[in-house]
Amino acid sequence: MNDSLRAARVATFVYFSLCGTLMGTWVVNIPAVEERVGISHATLGGLLVLLGLGAFIGMQVAGRLTDRLGARIVVPATGVLCSAALVLPGLPREPWTLAGALLVFGFCNGCLDVSMNAHAVHVEKAYGRPVMSAFHATFSVGGVLAALVGAATASAGLSPAAGMAAMGALGVAIALVSARALLPTAPTAAGTGAAEETGQTPAVERRRGTSRRIWILAVLALMVMLCEGAANDWSALHLKDVLGAPASIAAFAYGTFAATMTIGRLLADRLVARFGSMAILRYGAATAAVGITIVTVSPWIWAAFAGWALFGLGLSGCVPQLFSAAGHADPSAAGANVSRVAGLGYVGMLAGPAAIGWLTHLVALNHAFVLLILLCAITAVAAGILRTGSDRTHEMAHSSH
Repeated sequence: MNDSLRAARVATFVYFSLCGTLMGTWVVNIPAVEERVGISHATLGGLLVLLGLGAFIGMQVAGRLTDRLGARIVVPATGVLCSAALVLPGLPREPWTLAGALLVFGFCNGCLDVSMNAHAVHVEKAYGRPVMSAFHATFSVGGVLAALVGAATASAGLSPAAGMAAMGALGVAIALVSARALLPTAPTAAGTGAAEETGQTPAVERRRGTSRRIWILAVLALMVMLCEGAANDWSALHLKDVLGAPASIAAFAYGTFAATMTIGRLLADRLVARFGSMAILRYGAATAAVGITIVTVSPWIWAAFAGWALFGLGLSGCVPQLFSAAGHADPSAAGANVSRVAGLGYVGMLAGPAAIGWLTHLVALNHAFVLLILLCAITAVAAGILRTGSDRTHEMAHSSH
């Protein structure tokens, strides 16, 4: 294994961490921004939809650009743009300017998210063994780093704009410095469809089959990330409102979920190499289903913590396998395929909290989690879509020896 490939892997870790840190920096500053602009929680919730919309659009744009121009160009460019855009939500004093700032920041973040995942697919292919889950773990670590930095800047008395500007400036420098280590992936959009347009039926059928598989992967990503989004927003509230835990203890519910999610992603690549991506998706989703079932039915706080821990551990390896399978399905369209799966998954991430919130008008919060049980069960049953991915993983592992 040459030094340039190792450097490319390290650079990919850096960009994943950067993306997580930038988004985390915004998240930890939300209360201060809300107070500065003078808006209610409900208004903020509506504005956050624009952040998601911008990210979804950015993912679709970046996917195609990455295939046309190459990840080595698009990843650092979007890293710089996303870092520069971080300061925007910290500046407004009116809701309409905050709306525009969130739309732009979301767009830039979506661009970085998809382009770095597309590059990660190329790195994984060059390595000849699974490495995708560790990249996603680094994204989570970036969020933790942002929380620590945000706490430090707040205690130092810095305004949201100043803290976000400082992190953004650092992000620009990191994005530029890390660019040279990325793999020189060649643009691949041109010519990929020529054979199909000449009427070669096998090629057309192959492309249609790949397209159907990508959309199935995207729907599975939507279901898995809906579960993640629900855990992000409702885990602490579950312990507080349903089980009567003090707020100081309830806060650890999300921490437990996030910690096992990160640990699982750090371990998942080795498990994928041994058992295949299909097994990780199937048994991971099944484990998550068991975890959220414990959360739903248990009257004990300690058991709820165990349930959220299992839920995070089970879900941890699912999304990386779906992204990896999408990227490897057609190397000539890795960016576009990843953008479809990531885009629909992101819709799920945003829809999760809203779906559970809507259900709480009909049933108790813990009973609303039955939706998550069903989604995890469906994902486990549908994991056979990764059978070819599983075969590919074992071939990669054997060819690397």
